[in-house]
Amino acid sequence: MYGFKTTWGAGEYALMAQALEPASALAVDAINVSAGERVIDVATGTGNAALLAAARGAHVLGIDTEPALLALARHHTSADLDVKWVEGDAEALPVTDECADVVLSVFGAMYAADHAAAARELVRVLAPSGRLALAAWTPGSVMPAMGSVIGGYLPPPPPASGPPSRWGDPEALRVLLKNAGATLQLTTVDQLTLRFDNAPAGADFLIRTAGHIVSQRPELRATGRWHRLCDELVAFVADRGEQHADKLLLHVDYLIAVAARS
Repeated sequence: MYGFKTTWGAGEYALMAQALEPASALAVDAINVSAGERVIDVATGTGNAALLAAARGAHVLGIDTEPALLALARHHTSADLDVKWVEGDAEALPVTDECADVVLSVFGAMYAADHAAAARELVRVLAPSGRLALAAWTPGSVMPAMGSVIGGYLPPPPPASGPPSRWGDPEALRVLLKNAGATLQLTTVDQLTLRFDNAPAGADFLIRTAGHIVSQRPELRATGRWHRLCDELVAFVADRGEQHADKLLLHVDYLIAVAARS
């Protein structure tokens, strides 16, 4: 439907975004977004957290590097919401200092290549009395573990200052934010549950919604490795899943963190 600039736009990420919406609701609740507040949602994706904040009457700016995801966010924005969508990088946000009462990033800033730069940007745009809420995968949870399964099939990711799950480790996050000028105030681990008919259906969902996998499908098929990747992901989902009645449940742990400027 839309062209894409990064691999984030290559798959059906909107389906994953629907599954992740409860985490956005928890982040917005944790930070208690109120009407009239200025909110920036960093790496907004299809706009889950931004739209929830705007529904509370906040003035919201959603920023993301992928135009195709921003196009989806715009498509789902009703006329009565005060929200704008802007292309921009988490490591160099296209806004002025101290312009937000609330900064959110739900499974977003953790994917920045330079974690320290992203953390500094989150704090830079935050007003002196502002609040910061983050959501990130915890180390060893389903999404980081999936990365280990598929890593050998994909090109090496761009050099990074740490794994995304670093943002889901309370102690590592405390240090990261401290160095950026913020104080970690609260952390809690919560869980999303993905429901599938069976392990192949779960693996298919994880593949379809992962642009970095979808973008490599032609190459993997040409080299005879595509079916091996799919089989490994089926085995992974079967191993990590929990059978409940007629469904396979995949429990995905993540950290919600609240912070403020030091």
